[in-house]
Amino acid sequence: MTALTRREARAQQSGEAGARAQHPTRRPGFARALGDALLWLAAAAGVVCIVLVLLAATAQITLILFRTGSMSPTIPAGSVAVVQRVPASAVEVGDVVTVDRPGDLPVTHRVTAVQPGAAAGERVLTLRGDANAVDDPFPYTVTSVRTVLFAVPGLATVIVALGHPVVLGGMTVAAAALVVWAFWPRSPRRARTEGGPP
Repeated sequence: MTALTRREARAQQSGEAGARAQHPTRRPGFARALGDALLWLAAAAGVVCIVLVLLAATAQITLILFRTGSMSPTIPAGSVAVVQRVPASAVEVGDVVTVDRPGDLPVTHRVTAVQPGAAAGERVLTLRGDANAVDDPFPYTVTSVRTVLFAVPGLATVIVALGHPVVLGGMTVAAAALVVWAFWPRSPRRARTEGGPP
């Protein structure tokens, strides 16, 4: 292997510089950065949905939307509460629970009294909304309830809006367009320009 002379070394360096000048490395533009950010946002939303499904299936954790202010100021109208189904035997006075009512909407109020039911795992609960002056008109006989873990005020409006057919359709179209744009094959010339010499 022969050593390069200074002239040959300079010529080689000049050739490499010329090649770099013909194929400059370009930084991603604003559109590509925005597309990447939207893809990451969509991926994060997908992960959240998967986590919620897993929690619902394994830990009996779901969401409750509050349309009324009967639990104000603790849980104002328009809040979303994260609830978990538990046996009625685990309920204590002071808990905020959601009780399912056949043929009617569930009610979420605070437990003011717990009495044993006819069966071993049955309880008779007296409930009252924090905004109400008196207990609910009749007790609830239950074997399980959904207890409120925590609530986020104002989130129900966002969830209801996202569930509108027009919004869902727009989000689906936008997500599909974003995926197509991100994975659409680029022209060889553009790929060489962005990635350097082939």
